Amino acid sequence: MYGQILHPNSPDDCFINVNVGGFKQRMEHGVLNRFPQTRLGRLLCCSSKEAVLELCDDFTPSEMEYYFDRNPRFFCYVINFYLTGKIHLVEGLCVVSFVQEIEYWGIKERHLDYCCSNKFYELMQLAEDKSWDQRSDELQSSGSSIEELSVLKDDIEMFEGSWCADVRRNIWIRLEDPAYSTSAKVMAVASLSAVIVSIVAMCVHSMPDFNQVDHNEREIENPVLNFFENLCVLFFSGEFLLRLAVAPSARKFLCSPLNIIDLMSIMPFYFTLACDLLADSENTDLENVGKVVQILRLMRVFRILKLARHSSGLRSLGATLRNSSSEVGQLVLFLSVGISMFSALIYYVENESQESELQTMPIGWWWATISMTTVGYGDTFPVTPAGKLVGSVCILCGLLIVALPITNIFNKFSKFYERQKLIEAKAEPSTASTGVLPSSES
Repeated sequence: MYGQILHPNSPDDCFINVNVGGFKQRMEHGVLNRFPQTRLGRLLCCSSKEAVLELCDDFTPSEMEYYFDRNPRFFCYVINFYLTGKIHLVEGLCVVSFVQEIEYWGIKERHLDYCCSNKFYELMQLAEDKSWDQRSDELQSSGSSIEELSVLKDDIEMFEGSWCADVRRNIWIRLEDPAYSTSAKVMAVASLSAVIVSIVAMCVHSMPDFNQVDHNEREIENPVLNFFENLCVLFFSGEFLLRLAVAPSARKFLCSPLNIIDLMSIMPFYFTLACDLLADSENTDLENVGKVVQILRLMRVFRILKLARHSSGLRSLGATLRNSSSEVGQLVLFLSVGISMFSALIYYVENESQESELQTMPIGWWWATISMTTVGYGDTFPVTPAGKLVGSVCILCGLLIVALPITNIFNKFSKFYERQKLIEAKAEPSTASTGVLPSSES
């Protein structure tokens, strides 16, 4: 040991002097050696001054005194830890600071006494929640879907020096912030109305009563519904092109998730129109054009997602799923394991029964899926007593498995939704403060 090398004949070889923020304590080697992995315990194994200074802030060889620039109040608890083997929470000390202190001194969380462990983990959970809030704020400030709909000062400043900066900036603000002015609200209402009309027309088109046929007994689209369909698509196309033309950054605009959804809701119409023209040309190489057209028409369902531009809840849901990938992955993993296990069990207990429909593993997978997710269509079900017992256990396990990660996902959704409401409440005054519109509309 370093002290023994310098003072091999000193009567104080079995003691070291510790000075923590002015608080001095004489400590015995035997006490420190009880926990050799701690910072003071490792000091006894140092064989050079450089090694000692890596563990303390200063060192006096003549007096064998080690200096630490740490909290002297907390060091009293460290002394008690060496004597009793247990560490206690310090009243009035932040739990994060407490963790930093015990990490510095090399004390593990498992050394917490039972009287303080529950309180410690509760405080740590609260600290983690606050930390998650801060990380969520950072994600939003870096361009998350929640803040993309708010008029940001950085976006407004990007118009400086560009062509028609004032005109483009005013149009951009009206398109992106419905709460800014009356004209902005009118634009938002018109966009929302077009989305709703398009969705209603798509639903009505699927009803047999509104279907029509031509003189060749071929099914054709209803002229009225077709008119509304074309009108809505033209509106969506004009809106998208206008947003693209006045956007401060076209590259950033095209990379936005909401704008990608807008593009996906428009393009199927034009692809369908092109396929119809090719089909009318009676080209023999296009035998599957009809199927392609049906698929493209089905893609019109993406228009429903356009409601996310006008719904705080949908935007919050998207942000929650994006930031809950680990929880969603755990849910899928748990369900996959449970479905695999119970599908095998139900197959082996039901395959000998002639009345049961669970005669194959794929059917068992389907039954386990609808049972564990508590859907229960009733199209397949066990008939034997053993199968019913397996089914009961499967349903109970499904309830537990689904409920475990859902709580964390719901908490994140609540926080994102509350934060979105605060952003929308502050959007109007914060945008007005930029002074980019005439005073008559500010």
